[in-house]
Amino acid sequence: MSVIEGFLARVIGALDSAGVPYMLAGSFAGSHHGAPRATQDIDIVVDPTFASLDRFLDALAGDVVYFDRDVARDEFRRRGQFNIIDGSTAWKVDVIFRKPRPFSKEEMSRRVPAVLLGVSVFVATVEDTILAKLEWAKLGESERQLRDVRALVRAKGDLLDRLYIERWLDDLGVRDLWNRVQVA
Repeated sequence: MSVIEGFLARVIGALDSAGVPYMLAGSFAGSHHGAPRATQDIDIVVDPTFASLDRFLDALAGDVVYFDRDVARDEFRRRGQFNIIDGSTAWKVDVIFRKPRPFSKEEMSRRVPAVLLGVSVFVATVEDTILAKLEWAKLGESERQLRDVRALVRAKGDLLDRLYIERWLDDLGVRDLWNRVQVA
């Protein structure tokens, strides 16, 4: 078992045992869907209750993994994010709380099972990964995210559900970025 595989397995096992719905997003989801990019962190979108968040944190508690329980609870209330760091490898998980909006609810409901690094997980669909990356591009990390989107569009081609993507472009305010990616 690789170092990252062990860390991922530990985090996913804790989420599963706590009953926390989750999905891998970001670069790991993009890599799964055919647009690999090296990264040193894992983005996981979660949708816990306060009680299941505490069960998740309890399951992770130990001397090798670092997180701040108070920060995690505060971010739960704000629907923000917090970090979990593996002290032995410096790998980091960005734990992102699902936003209370229609797109984020739909995105979580569409997650799909996958095996990444030998670990059974749920991952965001390629369409939802594209939409999320367009949103990140809008927030300022534009060129790297747009390169990822172009790579995903090339990798999936006609298999993309473009009607689904079109459905959310205006709500997310990313139609101009989508059009830019289509032209390139």
